Order: sequence, then structure tokens, then C-alpha cells
Amino acid sequence: MVTLITGASTGIGAEFARQFAALGHDLVVVARSADRLDELAAQLRAAHRVNVTVIAMDLALPNAAAELRQRTNTLGLEIDVLVNNAGVGTHSDVAAADPERLEDEVALNCRTLVGTTARYLPQMRANRRGTIINIASTAAFQPLPKMAVYGASKAFVLSFTEALWAEERQHGIRVLAVCPGLTDTPFFELAGEAAASAASGSAAQVFTRTPAQVVDHTLRVLSGRKPSFVDGVGNAFVSRVVTRVLPRRLAIAVSERLLGG
Repeated sequence: MVTLITGASTGIGAEFARQFAALGHDLVVVARSADRLDELAAQLRAAHRVNVTVIAMDLALPNAAAELRQRTNTLGLEIDVLVNNAGVGTHSDVAAADPERLEDEVALNCRTLVGTTARYLPQMRANRRGTIINIASTAAFQPLPKMAVYGASKAFVLSFTEALWAEERQHGIRVLAVCPGLTDTPFFELAGEAAASAASGSAAQVFTRTPAQVVDHTLRVLSGRKPSFVDGVGNAFVSRVVTRVLPRRLAIAVSERLLGG
């Protein structure tokens, strides 16, 4: 079995690499940071005696998905499990943000995810087996002032993945959207100082999960038939229940307050 994981250098992606390696999967780990990927690969080779292929590249670039597929083809690697984990967020009003950064955010979170999925899926169909795990977010369930593009991109990922689940279940391919809430990763630090501050508040800490908890939960759900799930009981209640009960304007106002609006 060969598992390809994007955004594998830190956080949830690195944890997926650890847990799939522990299951005996060979890995293809992809991210921008070659040094971090090399360090992770060395650890996993030593601990689990698996093959780990490192591909350092910027997945936000226009032809990233096509280039990634070409590189795995050249290496003779057939991908059995695809984990589309790479993603980025920006904490800012849209008007104050760098437009190119917002465009890169959409490119990475949406375009590359669709591109990798569409390029590896035909081989999975031909084999009548395979797994695709797309990392969405609890941000998919309501608009997020100050992180408008991120929330919209994750709503796209959730909708796309659930539709794909319906298309592929008759072909023997397991498709799952994972919706983590706040997770102890560098994500909010990269999103901006204000986002990191909001994520470190006492209320936010109640819901914060570890990457290991998210991946453990994912692997359990993967054995079932759900098209998607929200990680963490509190996160699930807020995402699946509260956002549907509250009037839309109030839900938006709550999100704005939590994100420091």
C-alpha cells in the first residue's frame, strides 16, 4: 500500500504519515519544506522500515497537481490512499489582505485538492479500490468574518468530497471528508497574529484537539460508511446543531467575535 499525503511536514499531515507508516504503508510525503520532510522520512524509515518518498514542492502553483502526478508516475508509484491535507488560512478583512495571498489560498485549498483527486482517481477506479481523505474544517459550516476565504474554501471541500463519496462508492473507493475544529498545529500562527491570539483564548482551548486525536478518529470513521464527520464532540455539536438552530445573522456575529472581529 502506498499513501500520498500533502501538507505532510507538520501537524495533522505529519500525524497521518506516522499512523499510516505504523500500519505498514509506504509513503509519499509532500510539502514545501524539504528539511522537515527529510527529517520526518528518516524517523519513519527507522521506526517502521517503510519506504518514504519525499517530494518538496509548492502546491499552490498553477500546475502543482499535474506536476505531482507526473513525478509519482516517473517514480513508478501507484497511489492507494490519497490524503489531501495541505491548506492555508488568512486572518484579515478581505479589503486589507494581499489579493495574491487570497488567490493562493483558493488555489491550494481548492484547485490543487481537486486536481490531485481527479488525477489519481482514474487508477483507483481501474483497480476498484482506493481511499481519498480530504481535510475540510468546522469552518465549512458557517461564514467566518476575518477568515472569509478560508471558510468558503472549506465549505467547497466539504461539498465536493460528499458529492465524490456518492459518485465513487459503487466503484469500491472510500471517500471521506474530515472536519477538524481547533487543533494544536502551527496553522493559526501562519494565518496571522490575530488568529493565533483568538485560538489561544480560554474558550477556544476547551475545544482544541491534538493531531493524534484527529487522525485516530479519522481511521476509526474510515472503516464505516459516512461521507464526512466532525472531529470532537463539542465541535460536532456546534457545527451540526448550533449553526442550524441560530439565526444566520447571529451565527455570523458569534463567528466574528470568536475570531477577533
